[in-house]
Amino acid sequence: MASGVIKCRAAVAWEAGKPLSLEEVEVAPPKAHEVRIKIVATAVCHTDAYTLSGADPEGCFPVILGHEGAGVVESVGEGVTKVKPGDTVIPLYIPQCGECKFCKNPKTNLCQKIRVTQGKGVMPDGTSRFTCKGKQIYHFMGTSTFSEYTVVADISVAKIDAAAPLDKVCLLGCGISTGYGAVVNTAKVEPGSTCAVFGLGGVGLAVIMGCKVAGASRIIGIDINKDKYAKAKEFGATECINPQDFKKPIQEVLVEMTDGGVDYSFECIGNVGVMRAALEACHKGWGVSVIVGVAAAGQEISTRPFQLVTGRTWKGTAFGAFEQSSSFRDKRGPSCQPATW
Repeated sequence: MASGVIKCRAAVAWEAGKPLSLEEVEVAPPKAHEVRIKIVATAVCHTDAYTLSGADPEGCFPVILGHEGAGVVESVGEGVTKVKPGDTVIPLYIPQCGECKFCKNPKTNLCQKIRVTQGKGVMPDGTSRFTCKGKQIYHFMGTSTFSEYTVVADISVAKIDAAAPLDKVCLLGCGISTGYGAVVNTAKVEPGSTCAVFGLGGVGLAVIMGCKVAGASRIIGIDINKDKYAKAKEFGATECINPQDFKKPIQEVLVEMTDGGVDYSFECIGNVGVMRAALEACHKGWGVSVIVGVAAAGQEISTRPFQLVTGRTWKGTAFGAFEQSSSFRDKRGPSCQPATW
């Protein structure tokens, strides 16, 4: 069961637009149906920078950011049965309660059990487990992995293989699962398909990896930074192109390159203009474009309706449409076995 308050280090965002500050924070013990985790490894995602910039409408300050992490359960609150102290886990920003209508619907992974409180930067009971210099510090995305210890709801944690290398599988908390799942769960890419991946960062590389595993015959990486091309090809891209090398819009270039357009496209940047290009690069009649990147608050997407009337499909994905119970065990998804990672 839970012990007392733990003092540890954390990177605190005191206000928007200012650098993170390494502070000593107090982490309260978990309450009922909560889990306190010793974070061993954490990654940095663009969403952390987005919230820190002040553009996130749900951004609360002061806050401990971070949502790609892995660690070991330190203690649990009353009523927690799915994990115990010593278990190796990944905290998840999309939980799975198994009870709400979203969890009961196989068409989505968007559990809404604690969505409201999570968006406000607090635990399900409306309070925070973090304090620093006598001030309450908000939680971020229900995870706050930029702290040596964090507290999450018990429905927001997934137990993984104890042998998994935490400095690598922490990426399963967002980037890898999001990109890979966009391919195998949302788009359901078929063998022999032609795919275009816009943005060759971590998420884009995961998309490429998913396309390769799905059996795509042609995987075109698109990015204005040519330094990313070598790594993209290591992950499975068959070719890479730079939109700045062409006088025509990139969607027209892709349509010409692929005899009418790609079967599947993935936007991994968060740029609404690129989202339109990704859709319009798809083949008439069956092309599917998946929005993976998160655009800035208030921005909107647009295209000519005829693009959709003539058979293209526009989709979106969150956490790669993975559910907590299958995220790290799905037969088509990433494995936590050390040999794989």
